[in-house]
Amino acid sequence: MYLTYFKGQWSEGNVPLFGAMDHSVWLGSSVFDGARALRGHLPDLQAHLQRVIDSAERLGLACPLTVEEMAALVREGMARFAPDAELYVRPLVFGAEGFLIPEAASSGFALTLFDAPLPAFTGFSACLSPLRRPDASMAPTDAKASALYANTTRALREARQRGFDNAVVLDNAGNVAEFATSNLFLVTPEGRLVTPAPNGTFLAGITRARVIALLDEAGVAVEERAVRPQELDSAIELFSTGNYGKVTPCVRYETRSLPIGPLASLARERYAAFIEAS
Repeated sequence: MYLTYFKGQWSEGNVPLFGAMDHSVWLGSSVFDGARALRGHLPDLQAHLQRVIDSAERLGLACPLTVEEMAALVREGMARFAPDAELYVRPLVFGAEGFLIPEAASSGFALTLFDAPLPAFTGFSACLSPLRRPDASMAPTDAKASALYANTTRALREARQRGFDNAVVLDNAGNVAEFATSNLFLVTPEGRLVTPAPNGTFLAGITRARVIALLDEAGVAVEERAVRPQELDSAIELFSTGNYGKVTPCVRYETRSLPIGPLASLARERYAAFIEAS
């Protein structure tokens, strides 16, 4: 079920939001965020809602609601689903008026909640993409901008044509940025847990930060640094963090099969406990 709040009311289905001349449709001025409502729990909801406000400002938009107002709507919408529902929560801010430059004061807002069960902890496959992430001088990489996802879908299409679920995307210096849809962690042959350091080419995710903190509490240090793509060929574990799947293992990279290892499992267990406490 899709449930959308728009212009003061809740509606089911794919609610029409735009006109043919709206800035967001014509020129791509929209931002969104993804949060989760999991069996009544709302992990890191405030951080996700603040990020959509920040993302909007970076594209010259203005979110018409505060964090508190959006949070109240999320809870109102969540109450319309079953208590054990696992939902994706997507606030969207979009440009309506303006020629080339959007008029911030005319920004629209919609909040959609829909059924999206948390994926099983069984893993996915990935390959190395020939595409690159833009840096901050090329695109609004400090925002969760809808326009950035055209490059994401290109990488995913190419990967799936090759028989993989996802892709590893490099930055413009040839270092690993992330998976096409989520942040990347690897375990080196020496047992060190590593993730690419934020460098302005990808969003260092809210779930990523939470997992790093949870692992630190468990006594596991995460090394943030530049990662060369060759390191993935010798990694003994690969896993992703992101809002949709939270912690998900990569069980095949290019031609190599990988185990669901102890650090990915620990990260998943710690995050599951965090959900229950949220």
